[in-house]
Amino acid sequence: MARPTMAQDIERRVKELILERRLGPGDPLPTETELMDVFDAGRVSVREALKALQAMHVVEIRRGFGTFVGSLSLSPFVEGLAFRAAVRHGQGEPGLLELMKVREALEAGLVGAVTAGVPAEDLAVLRALVARMESDAARGGRVARTTDRAFHLALYASLDNHLLSEVLDAFWAAMDRVREDMDDGHQDPAVTCAQHHEIVEALAAADGERAVRAMRTHFDGIRHRLEPHPVPVPAPAPGSVPTSA
Repeated sequence: MARPTMAQDIERRVKELILERRLGPGDPLPTETELMDVFDAGRVSVREALKALQAMHVVEIRRGFGTFVGSLSLSPFVEGLAFRAAVRHGQGEPGLLELMKVREALEAGLVGAVTAGVPAEDLAVLRALVARMESDAARGGRVARTTDRAFHLALYASLDNHLLSEVLDAFWAAMDRVREDMDDGHQDPAVTCAQHHEIVEALAAADGERAVRAMRTHFDGIRHRLEPHPVPVPAPAPGSVPTSA
C-alpha cells in the first residue's frame, strides 16, 4: 500500500480537527497560515489538502473571508454513483439496474418499519402526492419524476433520519443523472398510481408485510424495464436449409 502524501495526511488531520472541536457547517476553520503552523507543513501541501476537501464539500473556501466547514452534502457521492453507472452502461453493463437494486434493498427493508406508526399528517401528505400523480398522468400521460421522488422521500419522514433521507435522495439524483443519457422506458401511469396507492393503504392499515409486498411489486415493474431482454431469433422458414456456423 502506497504511503499517503503530505496533502492527504493534512486532509485527514483537518477532518480530525473538525471532529475534535465539534464544528459544524459554516463554522470557521483556522487560517491557511495557522494550519501550516499546526501541521508543520508547507503552504502548497495545505492548499492542496484544502482544495481536495472543498471538492468533497468538507470545507468551503471563501476568498477574502477564510476557510469554513463545508455543507457536508452528498453531492460528490451522487456524482460518483452517476458516473460509475454511466461508465458501466457504456461498457454494456447494467449500471442503472444496479443502482435500482440498491435502492430497492433500502426501501423494501425500511417500509415495514414505517408501518409501526405513521402520523396522520404523513398519510395525508402521501395521499396528496398520489392524487398529484393521478393529476400528472391525466395531464401529461405519465407520472412526473418530481412527484414520484417526493412520494418516496415523504414515505420515511416519520423515521426522522436525516442521513437516510439524504442517502435515498442521492440514489434518486444519481438515477436521474444517468437517465439523461439512457432510455429506460416508462411504466403505465395507471399502474404507477395504483402501486403507490397500495403502499399508502398498507401503511394506513399498519400492515408491514403488505407494505413490503407492495414495495416489491412496485420495484418488479421497474426492474423488468431495466433488465436486458434477449432479442428473439426468428425461426427458419419451413423447408429452408440451415446454414452452418
